[in-house]
Amino acid sequence: MQAIRRILAAVKDPGARSLPAVNKAVQLARSLAADLELFHAIDSPYYTDMLGMAAQHTQRLECDERSEYLQRLERVAARARLHTGKVSVSAECDYPAYEAIVRRALEIGADLIVAECHAGRRVAQGLLKLSDWELLRLSPVPVLLVKRTRPYHRPTILLALDPSHAFAKPAKLDEEILATGGAVSAALHGTLHAVHAYATATAGLAGPGPAAALRAQAAAVSAAASLDGVLRSADVVPARRHLIPGDPTTAVRDAARRLGADIVVTGAVSRSGLKRAFIGNTAERLLDCLSCDLLIVKPAGFSSSVPRAARGARVVAVEPLG
Repeated sequence: MQAIRRILAAVKDPGARSLPAVNKAVQLARSLAADLELFHAIDSPYYTDMLGMAAQHTQRLECDERSEYLQRLERVAARARLHTGKVSVSAECDYPAYEAIVRRALEIGADLIVAECHAGRRVAQGLLKLSDWELLRLSPVPVLLVKRTRPYHRPTILLALDPSHAFAKPAKLDEEILATGGAVSAALHGTLHAVHAYATATAGLAGPGPAAALRAQAAAVSAAASLDGVLRSADVVPARRHLIPGDPTTAVRDAARRLGADIVVTGAVSRSGLKRAFIGNTAERLLDCLSCDLLIVKPAGFSSSVPRAARGARVVAVEPLG
């Protein structure tokens, strides 16, 4: 992981009364001495007649709307500059919004994206194409999804690690989680915890008994050794290392609630097709069950499938009446 020197804050509505993602991006920019850009993707469609007679009018509307959003963003930036150094603004006609955010982050060389998590529960994981899912799936840049409005104050940061590399997750992913979570924790003067959910290896045994107990004990010892190996050089004392048998999503959720975590840091491996549908993705499931912020990182060398060229304004041709 490279140092966080440039942060992109994706602003859904520059005119909103509350902008928790911007506020937390400002906190991080100040603490990390990083540059901050406030970005808004204009992805609402423009309507024109099928004969193309309104093309010039559409271009004027696009220019006017972009200027208006830049003015709104500049007002937000003016307040942000009271608390941190370099703050710039940008607005582009591009769609869908999650692709536009990734494109802009790559264009400016952002090291972190901060975005507000959309409200509402998600269903049919792997089937619906919702913005939060797609942003964390496609972005090669770490993404902080903000769910809580209150600012950070010496936050508790929980690292969700997987030393067993379940489902062929890259071995280096835990290192990225450690590096990114550690950098954010150090900048915000937070406290690092780590959680590892492990399989008990009792499948196939007929009920409780000595053999099952021995297998469970052996699985716990092996999991502890694996976690200690990953955390060998990390600033996580033994009392803040949590081993929980069972499902990773449930384990991380329960640990986050018990500790009062402010940020959970986890990795995401982009999958497609039936493999993604059957295996699922812990990061995606955590979007629903966690009430705290979620920081998602990708393995080193991850390549995004988002095209580098912007799509421009979305123009919809409407057939004239009559």
